[in-house]
Amino acid sequence: MQTAEQVLNKIFDITQELYNEMRSSERRRGDHMQVFRLFAELGRTLAGADRASFWRWDKSAHKLITNAATGTDQIIIDDTTGLVGRALAENRTIVTNDPYNHPDFNAAVDRQTGYVTKSILVMPVSNCRGEVIGAFQVINKIGSGFDASADAKRLSIAAFICGMALESDLFLADSQRDKLTGLKNRFGFYGDLQTRYRHILEASSDRAPSSLIICDIDHFKRVNDTFGHNAGDAVLKNIAGILRAALESVYRWGGEEFIIFLEDADLDGARLIAEKIRRAAEASVCNFDGRAIKVTMSFGCVEIDSARSIDENIKIADERLYRAKEGGRNRVEPTLNFV
Repeated sequence: MQTAEQVLNKIFDITQELYNEMRSSERRRGDHMQVFRLFAELGRTLAGADRASFWRWDKSAHKLITNAATGTDQIIIDDTTGLVGRALAENRTIVTNDPYNHPDFNAAVDRQTGYVTKSILVMPVSNCRGEVIGAFQVINKIGSGFDASADAKRLSIAAFICGMALESDLFLADSQRDKLTGLKNRFGFYGDLQTRYRHILEASSDRAPSSLIICDIDHFKRVNDTFGHNAGDAVLKNIAGILRAALESVYRWGGEEFIIFLEDADLDGARLIAEKIRRAAEASVCNFDGRAIKVTMSFGCVEIDSARSIDENIKIADERLYRAKEGGRNRVEPTLNFV
């Protein structure tokens, strides 16, 4: 059993590491998973537990996802299941020191790993508006079972800080998402450039080529003028669905314009992908208010030149999109024989 001084020193070590991690320029360019792992370790130490996990509630997907979990890989479960699901549904702390006889305990992880769960405490985590956004879970109190009052009080420090961090994380993600189409927006595109695609933009002779596509909906103003702006919104969502079905890295650039980032694709590869999307858009029908609305799209493609800035590369793609418009719309530029 650790002394109080040893526990306190452990807490200070974790918080010092957490402070350094949150100030790190590398973390600003990457994700927040290491921060959440440190939060989980802080909660585990404060509650005197063997394991801890920090859960994020994805309400749109109805899933509970571990942002950090001691001793196991990421876990994803339905938000109506398990002790975490129960704690969030009832917005209250749940404690059991006899989990295998608790109706909400999910023993699947124990069966897979051989771990034996003896006690659990789950505490909901809220944002500044009091909305439940996640949960903190600690497992197996060292030396005894969890106490609903004393251990919840200890864990509340980590849960409070986690709530603030998760809210900040969710706010950033929400700011990078276009609410109408569900695609990431321009802010999200530039955010991904600093994280997911940073290595691609660095000059390297052995790096496979990457490309950009800019595309937009032909005569979109005519759709709004003829059928109304709600119909225009329906068309945008329909096109976004086509783009999302074809590719992952699609962004709403603004208005009726979209941008696509292609890893490991040269100019000809980008043009072929654009042509596939062009045909799918041309063949699709957006049914709105009893009316069948058909649109076409135009595309400008560029193979990324790492000697140029990303904005310079985008400008080239945009100029080629303009050329496609000038050439009659519903087409891809450059064509395969473009010089």
